[in-house]
Amino acid sequence: MNNPFIFFTRFNLTELLGIKAKNIIELLEGIKSVPGSSIYFHTHRYIQQHHFLSPEPPNDFAYWVTNILQEDKLGERLASIDIIQFKKISDIREIFITIIEQYINRNPSSRQAYEGEQFHFMKSISFIMKTQYSAKDLKEFLEIVKKVSIHSIYFHMFEARLRLEKVENDFSYWMTTELREGDLADKISKLDPYTQTLESLRNEIIFLIEKRING
Repeated sequence: MNNPFIFFTRFNLTELLGIKAKNIIELLEGIKSVPGSSIYFHTHRYIQQHHFLSPEPPNDFAYWVTNILQEDKLGERLASIDIIQFKKISDIREIFITIIEQYINRNPSSRQAYEGEQFHFMKSISFIMKTQYSAKDLKEFLEIVKKVSIHSIYFHMFEARLRLEKVENDFSYWMTTELREGDLADKISKLDPYTQTLESLRNEIIFLIEKRING
């Protein structure tokens, strides 16, 4: 008998770290030193807070560099980082460090943010809780995916894979290991969750499962 899929959900609190930057050099120093939960927060905050909007979301670093420091070239490079390709937060940190260091080497003078417009580093504190839902087969899984909160979708598709450094998202892992549904699992793992809302992502997952069930 298959091990059931247990649905979890998550809530988070935002904490100010007391670390701020007024220029690119201080931003770089902060990125190097803050905990991984801060890097995660500043690269995923938009997705967590704006569930129903779907413009291409900039990360907080790119937004600040572009709109406050008006360093457009650096801002464009930071905004173009394809976060979905990274499996670890440490790898995301390193790509930001590399790009900023390269820019500083070519542009040693740095603009200063005005008082009140500094970049404030924050981190997200997550609280993970088990829901009342579990599924033992694909049909039960489908019905639950239709009604769980978007916080549950977020946790299993984003946080479990990146912040907890799992090989893949929880849905795909369960389908592969318990249901032997490798093809379906692969299709779900290839969905790009960074270019759509969480509701759109839910609908895509539902579509793929219904297509599989209906043959």
